[in-house]
Amino acid sequence: MEEEYSVDDPTHLLQEASDFALYPGAQNDASAKDFLDRFPLPVIINALQTKGDVPGLENTLVACLERIFNTKYGASFIPQYMLFVQVGLKADSQIVRSLACKTVTCLLEHFDDNTISPARLIVDHDVYPLLLDCLLNGNEQVAAASMDAIKKLAGSPEGMDIIFPANNNEAMHLGNMAARCSSLGRVRVLVLIVKLFSISNSVASTIYNSNLLNLFEAEINNTNDTLVTLSALELLYELAEFQHGTEFLSRTTLLHLLCSIISSTSTESILRSRAMMISGRLLSRENIYTFIDESSIKIVISALDKILELSESQDTDESESALEALGQIGSSIEGAVLLLSSSPPAARHVIVAAFDRQGHGKQLSALHALGNIAGESRPENKILLNGDAEESLRRLMYITASKSSKLTPSGLLVSVLQQDSEIRLAGYRVITGMVARLWFLMEICSKQEIINIVTDASTETTKIGMGARYKCCQSIHKAFVSSSKLLNDPALAGLAAKLQEAVRRGPYLARKHVDAQPVVVTADRF
Repeated sequence: MEEEYSVDDPTHLLQEASDFALYPGAQNDASAKDFLDRFPLPVIINALQTKGDVPGLENTLVACLERIFNTKYGASFIPQYMLFVQVGLKADSQIVRSLACKTVTCLLEHFDDNTISPARLIVDHDVYPLLLDCLLNGNEQVAAASMDAIKKLAGSPEGMDIIFPANNNEAMHLGNMAARCSSLGRVRVLVLIVKLFSISNSVASTIYNSNLLNLFEAEINNTNDTLVTLSALELLYELAEFQHGTEFLSRTTLLHLLCSIISSTSTESILRSRAMMISGRLLSRENIYTFIDESSIKIVISALDKILELSESQDTDESESALEALGQIGSSIEGAVLLLSSSPPAARHVIVAAFDRQGHGKQLSALHALGNIAGESRPENKILLNGDAEESLRRLMYITASKSSKLTPSGLLVSVLQQDSEIRLAGYRVITGMVARLWFLMEICSKQEIINIVTDASTETTKIGMGARYKCCQSIHKAFVSSSKLLNDPALAGLAAKLQEAVRRGPYLARKHVDAQPVVVTADRF
């Protein structure tokens, strides 16, 4: 840096930069210009490079520059200082490397000069390989900042060409980078792929065509490092969350791989549990049946069924995960039908566990799963299943009740609603979905205890509990008034009025009008 930009006494710069960095509001172009008029960028950069021994100076100047570059005015200077960015990406200081990564992001976000492309600047100054080095070898903050920059770069066609070269053999191809780095580096590459995958269907398609989803398969297949395998499974769980993830994941062998993990008795329990949850999330999408044949889904259901068969005598995390996975599969009509139509129906495990008070976590998972199968989370026109599946559901409910001391499905529900708030909330979900069936509605109406609980606004004390109770009450009332058989029964007139009044009052501790009453108390005396 030229001598004219050196700072003999950085105290004043330190104070002003601190005030700028710590300003509580957003900094705008005017404030950035005012600061740079007093302290030009060469002065700040020179101080950052030569005055690192001054306590607090590096951290303060880094924070100051971050805020400057986050304005359009500040970002307009970045093309002139790409050499600074380049040097910063290779710096020993982690916070300087992080700043350099964030500066690239600011360039891509705020620079709007049409005469030059930010992606062209990145290519000309060899910035992308340095970003990858920060990803693989920087600390956690540097890696995160580099991922953000690369994700922002993927927002343009030119950036996509940089990240996904046409030749898969190029050194900067993400697959080749992963093959050459440490286990931590490989996991970071997978995290980057997930971030890029989330951008759009188009980017996800490019990732698939670049064979980058194979990296997940490779890490999941690697039995030498459980932590890396678990990390890959967690990231795969995130991929399955994206709506377009279903289409591309279904084209791979990942579902078969997950099924193998679930079925393997030699695999660690935590890996089996995560494989179950990912399978459930993936198969919960309605569009999954467009991309995966029914036989593949039945194989997963069969694997979950076997887990629950083996764990009937012991309450394990695996059984809870299996029940949750069945519930996710059953959240769609197609999935619910498969669970109720298999031989024997896999849904039997859900219904038995839902009313078994031996294990709280297992019962809770099963109740929520039963709520999903019953249609609580589906649109109103998709609650009821086909005739065979509905008959299977009814039969399983009555068989389970007959083997208990409660004898009827309504008796089982009374028992659920008399338990703690978590179990009650799950019970409300079951009733909300199931009550669309006339036979179940008649069961509910036969138990005054159920009606008393769901119509009492003081039953629940949390907002989520109040909302679930009220939704349950609404569903019972709607099903009741839709049934001419029950609506015209004089014996149920009082019940109808009670439901209608509870619905009218609303969910949140609404009370009947009470006139104000004067209160007489003795006066406080000093």
